[in-house]
Amino acid sequence: MRESHLDRSLQTLNAILLFGIALSRLLPVLHIFALSFSGKTAVETGKVLVWPLDFSTASYSALFQSTRIASALVNGIKLTLAGVALSMVFTVLTAYPLSKSYFIGRRKWTLLIIFTMVFNGGLIPTYMVIKSLGLIDSYAAIWLPGLINTYNMLVMRTFFENIPSEIEDAARIDGCSEWRYLTKLVLPLSMPVIATLILFYGVSYWNSFMNVIIYINSTKKYTITVLVQQMIQNQSALNEAVQNDGYIANLVPEGIQAAGIIVLIAPMVVVYPFIQKYFVKGIMLGSVKG
Repeated sequence: MRESHLDRSLQTLNAILLFGIALSRLLPVLHIFALSFSGKTAVETGKVLVWPLDFSTASYSALFQSTRIASALVNGIKLTLAGVALSMVFTVLTAYPLSKSYFIGRRKWTLLIIFTMVFNGGLIPTYMVIKSLGLIDSYAAIWLPGLINTYNMLVMRTFFENIPSEIEDAARIDGCSEWRYLTKLVLPLSMPVIATLILFYGVSYWNSFMNVIIYINSTKKYTITVLVQQMIQNQSALNEAVQNDGYIANLVPEGIQAAGIIVLIAPMVVVYPFIQKYFVKGIMLGSVKG
């Protein structure tokens, strides 16, 4: 079937529109990247656009030597890795029984869980509960409230439901237990959705900001997200550091801030390509299968 002139025109317009949207998202990142690798004069004069001028890594050296970025980066990695592991374990343990038609009270439990997507206790009651449990100033205060994301759980439950029942029947005939069936058959078959949810949980924990501000009192436990935000918001403190530290006296705060932003987004950018092939499959859960 030949495409009409109108179809080709619409496809061209759509391609131009999508390219413009992608470019509008990419240009700010390229600008920040260029600022982080540019020299002092180029940054001060505002000549840096999307390509570094007077290439220099001094901003990164100053960032790691004159700020707490290294410890904050380690804190962010610990928070994310442990949070993702805990969330995935409990999401699987919740989604699996709810995917079984013979699970008693399946519909009622599902409705109760979905209820939490619409209504929640609010910030103050949640804080009081966390405080009463003695979790203030610990990462458990961040892991516990977001341990299971309802949407992610429902996505995993739907994927489990789509696994052919013949596989379970064959496993049962061979004497496979419930736990063995889950770990040896269900989870390996669910790698696309598992990788997708790992990405969702990872981005959520890595970008945690308000929860860290609310529940973490010790600045030594702050994550890189909070530290970079403080560097951007508290311009006067960064200016003072630049003036007082002889090592970074030849730099400008904008370059150090840009370097902090790049360090913040780099881990997610590095991890994504490794799970992209699973991610594409995972987001197609609702597509029609042939």
